[in-house]
Amino acid sequence: MELTRLINSIDSIQVTGNVQRKDILSIAIDSRKVSKNSVFIAIEGLKTDGHRFILDAINQGAYAVISEKDTIPSEIYNHANCVRILVKDSRIALAQISKAFYNNAADKMQLIGVTGTNGKTTTTYFIKNILDEAGYKSGLIGTISNLIAQDVREAYLTTPDAHELHALFHEMHSFGCQYAIMEVSSHSLSMKRVHGLNFAAGIFTNITSDHLDFHKDFTNYLGSKKILFDSLSESSFCIVNADDKHTDFLLNDTKAKIFKYGKKESADFLITDIKVDLNGTEFLCIINNNSFKISTKLIGEFNAYNAAGAFAFGYCLGLKPEDIIESIKNTPQVPGRFEVVKGKTKYAVVDYSHTSDSLEKAILNLRKVAPQSNLITVFGCGGDRDNSKRPIMGKIASELSDFTIVTNDNPRSEEAMYIISQITDGISKSNYEVVPDRDEAIRRAIINSPENSVILIAGKGHEDYQIIGKIKTHFSDKETAQKYLAEIK
Repeated sequence: MELTRLINSIDSIQVTGNVQRKDILSIAIDSRKVSKNSVFIAIEGLKTDGHRFILDAINQGAYAVISEKDTIPSEIYNHANCVRILVKDSRIALAQISKAFYNNAADKMQLIGVTGTNGKTTTTYFIKNILDEAGYKSGLIGTISNLIAQDVREAYLTTPDAHELHALFHEMHSFGCQYAIMEVSSHSLSMKRVHGLNFAAGIFTNITSDHLDFHKDFTNYLGSKKILFDSLSESSFCIVNADDKHTDFLLNDTKAKIFKYGKKESADFLITDIKVDLNGTEFLCIINNNSFKISTKLIGEFNAYNAAGAFAFGYCLGLKPEDIIESIKNTPQVPGRFEVVKGKTKYAVVDYSHTSDSLEKAILNLRKVAPQSNLITVFGCGGDRDNSKRPIMGKIASELSDFTIVTNDNPRSEEAMYIISQITDGISKSNYEVVPDRDEAIRRAIINSPENSVILIAGKGHEDYQIIGKIKTHFSDKETAQKYLAEIK
């Protein structure tokens, strides 16, 4: 696309240099990925300021540079025949230029945004299956993977950076997708990755304390979620959890039509009679005095909420209730989301629960579905992430489980034993041990536990890797559980 058209798509303060009718071939925010005829956007990040690498980008052949800071002499731009574009906000400029570069593909589909602390991934999978079985082509962007219809692409961030996000939208539209369902993270809202997107629907699952390493406090975290609902237009609708105490705050300034689901009598989609066992979850959803029985293979009361939110979406879209119910029933197990791994005399449950609230719900749900079983919880906490939740999670695991093994998650650059010590600071009981090696921790939990035990392996879920320091190695909780359960004859 010609640079002149791209410049017209952004809110620029000043444009200097020889702006020719030259085609731009790529957009980059990493100077190492700049090639001839690229546009480089300098962004001040959390750890590195992209403005430091403008010279590198120019030397790599960038034809234009977008920046917030006027730090490079104009002579350097002129000598390299590079256009300088000064903007107030580089992140907004990135979103604007990315949308234009990919021919506004996002505006040619119905965008469905799902936000919340827990349940985003499962809810998006329910919705995608509802749309697919209704005959629509859809794409999905989220934590586990990105899907162009059924074509799987690896996901690196829950919500990608704007230029990668719009590239996915372009692929989806080119493939004929009519809907794009996406997890909308608090990071992406705060960092303006989804700026300028026109969501047809916004869905809110719940909110509990998380990501405070980034947001600094819960008020900021909550405020970031509110951005999605503030952006909705009068022609859109939102589906929100009536039972979450923060819902009303999130909806204060929305223009969208509001529908609520939950156990509260005031909910538009009333959840009642929840039944959970090892075969799945079923419940009744009551709308306008009409009762619908909904079942899913997914286990846990929280999955009744996720399914109810998805059902409400399909219902508001105008799909037949019986078709929505069948689609929810047919939705396959979401990898690493309360995923049961069965052995002959005991079983493991692999779950992504990595917050205090999600860990508590996972343990309490296992107590309901297997009340007679001995429950062992194996978990750790990720490094370079919110550390305030560590002692709280230790306390929850110890008090609600029969036995807890504290181990490594992804320590990343933090000292592993320091993370573990912060977890154990919250434990006052003696029903735990520390086993830093995650493989050994899972082995001990499975091999040493009595028959008919349930082993909850929490924190990593679908992840098939472990990051210790700067080294990333293959590691899967599910594969490890399968290996040791198979040893029990």
